[in-house]
Amino acid sequence: MKSLLRNRKALIGLAIIAVIVIVALAAPLLTQYDAAARTGRPHQPPSLDHILGTTRIGQDVFARLLYGARTSLAVGFGAGLLITFVGTALGIISGYRGGKTDEVISFFTNMVLVVPNLPLLLVLAAFIGQASPLVIALILGATSWAWGARVTRAETLSVKHKDFVKSAEMMGEPQWRIMTFEIFPNVISIVGINFIGSVIFAIITEATLEFLGLGDPKAISWGTMLYNAQKASALSVGAWWDILTPCFALAFLGIGMSLLNFAVDEIANPRLRTGNHLKRWSLLVRSGEGRL
Repeated sequence: MKSLLRNRKALIGLAIIAVIVIVALAAPLLTQYDAAARTGRPHQPPSLDHILGTTRIGQDVFARLLYGARTSLAVGFGAGLLITFVGTALGIISGYRGGKTDEVISFFTNMVLVVPNLPLLLVLAAFIGQASPLVIALILGATSWAWGARVTRAETLSVKHKDFVKSAEMMGEPQWRIMTFEIFPNVISIVGINFIGSVIFAIITEATLEFLGLGDPKAISWGTMLYNAQKASALSVGAWWDILTPCFALAFLGIGMSLLNFAVDEIANPRLRTGNHLKRWSLLVRSGEGRL
C-alpha cells in the first residue's frame, strides 16, 4: 500500500475512481431531477436549468449520467469480483493440487479461452433477450474467468516450491489452509491486476451490449444512454451532448482504472520500474556527477 500511494499513476487513477464513485453515491444531492422523468423540452441544449441538456424525450442528461454511473459501476465491480474470485480459486487449486485436478481445470480453462468472448456474449444476450444489468454481470462472470485462472495457475506453480510452503506441508497444515494463507498472499499482485482488468472489461462490455440493444432499455446506465442517443439520431440532429456525455464518462473511468492497473503492474513487476532509475541516472550525468 505504501508503494501504491507513492506511485503517481496510482494516485491519479484512485482520485478519478473516487470522484466517480462519490458523485454516483451523492446523485440525489447533486440533481433535483428524476432520471426517468420528463423534465424539459426534447433535445434542449445545455443551460442553467439542465447542465448537460436533455434527451429526445426531455429527460435530464446530467441526472441520467449520475444515476447511470451507479448501474455501470455495480455491473463492473460485481462482474469483476465474480471473475476474479472464480479465476483465482481455480488457478490456485489447479496449480497447487496438480495431477487430475490440474488436468480437468486446465481442460475447461482452455475450452473457455478458445471460444471468442464477445461473440459468445452477444449470442447469450440475444438468446436471453433484454438482459438486465444483473444478468449481464452474471454472464460476464461465467464466461470471462479463464485468463485470470491461467495467469494465477502459472504464478502458483512458482510459489508452491518455496520453502515456506514446504515447511507448512511438513508441519501437517491442511491444503485449504496452505492455499489460503500461504499461496494466496503471494499472488495478490496478480489478483489485483486481474480484478482491475476485469472491471474495465465488464464496464465496457456491458455498455457495448446495451448499445447494441441487447440490454434492458428501462435500466438507467451509460450503455442505455448510448443506445437511446443512437436510436434518437442525436448526432444527426446536432444533440451532441446526448451521446458525448456517456462516451466521456466511460473514457474517464477507463483512464482511471487503466492508470491504477499500470501502477499495480509496476509495483508487482520490478522490471517496469527501471524508468525511474534511468531518469535519475540521466540527471546525474547532466549535472556532472555521473561522469565519475
